[in-house]
This record gives sequence, C-alpha cells and structure tokens, in this order.
Amino acid sequence: MKIVTFTDKNDDEKYGIGALVSEKEIVDLTPLISNEGLSASRISACFDLDKSVFADNNLGGRSLPRLNRNEIKLCAPVPRPGKIVCIGLNYRDHAEESGMEIPKSPVVFSKFSSCAVGLNDAIVLPEGSEQVDFEAELAFVIGRRAKNISRDDAMDYVFGYTNFNDVSARDFQFADGQWQRGKSCDTFAPMGEFVATKDEIADPHNLQIQFRLNGETLQNSNTKQLIFKIPELIEFLSSSITLEPGDVIATGTPPGVGFARKPPLFMKDGDIAEVEIEGLGILSNRVKSQNQLRQRMV
Repeated sequence: MKIVTFTDKNDDEKYGIGALVSEKEIVDLTPLISNEGLSASRISACFDLDKSVFADNNLGGRSLPRLNRNEIKLCAPVPRPGKIVCIGLNYRDHAEESGMEIPKSPVVFSKFSSCAVGLNDAIVLPEGSEQVDFEAELAFVIGRRAKNISRDDAMDYVFGYTNFNDVSARDFQFADGQWQRGKSCDTFAPMGEFVATKDEIADPHNLQIQFRLNGETLQNSNTKQLIFKIPELIEFLSSSITLEPGDVIATGTPPGVGFARKPPLFMKDGDIAEVEIEGLGILSNRVKSQNQLRQRMV
C-alpha cells in the first residue's frame, strides 16, 4: 500500500490517514482508528506493525470512504515523527566530493520533528542564511519498537519507504561547528508524498534516486551506492537508541549537493525542488523566503 496522511483543506488540525489507490483516489482508513480524526502526533502510532490497520493489505470488501485527492491536502506522511534520524556521508562519492574520509561507522545526526512538511509545502529560507542546500534521500519508517536488533532481523522492523529532502543551511551548519541548527530549521524535512509499505519495494538497495532544481537534474545515483545499508543502520542505531513506530530514518544523500559544486549552487526564492526515487513518486516543494511569506500575509 501507499500510505498518505491528509487534512481537510478547511481544517488543518484534524488529520486522516489513507491508502493512495490511484493518482486521484484515496481510501480513507481513518474510521478504522478513530471516528473523530487524528492528531499529528497520534499518526506515528498508526505505523506500528504489531497493531496496524495496514497489516492486512487487502482493502477489498471493506466499506470505507473514498476521497478525491483534489478535495483534501496531503501532508507529510508522518507529520510529527517521534524522531527524525539522519545519516551523513553514506554515499561513497558524496563523502569524496565533501572532502571527507569514508566513515568507518555511520555518521548520525537528527532533525527536530517540527521541521517535517509534505508534498507541495514550502521550503522556507530562514532569515540570516544565504546557503540553503538540497539533499535527496531515501528514508524508511520504523514499524516496531526496536532495541538491540541484529542486522539479520532488522528488516522485520521496517514499515516502509519514502522520499526525503535533507534541506540544510550550510552557513549555519559550518559556522556552528555542529549540524543541529543548520539541519533543523522549520520546513527542513520535506517527505512524501506517500510511504510505500515494505512489500511495494522489492529491493530498497537498488533504486534510482534523483534531485531536480527547476527541472535540472543535479543528483542522479542509485541506492546500491549506500555505504551502510538499512539492516546495518538499524543494528547500529538500536544498540544505543530505542527506535519506535513512526520514527523516520533518512539514509544519506548521493553526490551533487549544492555546496560541493563549482561554483556552489543554493536554493532561492521561487525555486522548485524535486526528489524522485524509483517506486516512491515525486516529492515536490516550492522554495520561499521569509520576506515573501510576510508580504503574502499582509
């Protein structure tokens, strides 16, 4: 299934969750969970494979509402993850273009959960930054509580996969000497448009991954180039961190990011940023400056 999260266009406080069954139609699964809608934070619990309404992949025979996607607003598929964990320098060529040694173990950092946004939401350029960069990434969503999990068992803890853009304010990141602020500005974790359940993707380690800026392809690689693959990441992370359903793990970006280009290339107001991964659709976001948003609000 392709799982989406949505709100009514006139009520962005009440969330629903559904299955994208065609380009235009969504089966609303919310009534299986709640008759009153869901909060952003409660969505994460829906990804628990041990309790999930998605465990039965057959929707046939169920009397569930069907929605036209034009009538609702798609959100980040996990609108308020408990954790967003990111892996740095996880493509060999990206480490080389960054002038960094190939890591001997995963390089781990995080983003605040409040920076999650979805399809067609704005990436907002923060005041004081002139070097906002893009990073196309494959992310996976945790589907079971995971602690001290071996790589041999790790895939049993994956719910599914989604597109992710690890947006980064490089001037903040490099000035601070650590990555938290530069990686966690509001809107800096676009993801979606959907989470494809694990059965939808035959091999997550052999997927074409691309980033386009205003239609120009700037990153073009394959997840087979990952240094640390998903089972290794789950083993490594769960040895010290308890992973929980709905946590989002972004696996790193391939070569072609803006700061490593000659000359460097950063996103600006009005740009269209697109992440496309084989089998996961296209995540598209327009870039907007704080000033432009203020002018629209006046």
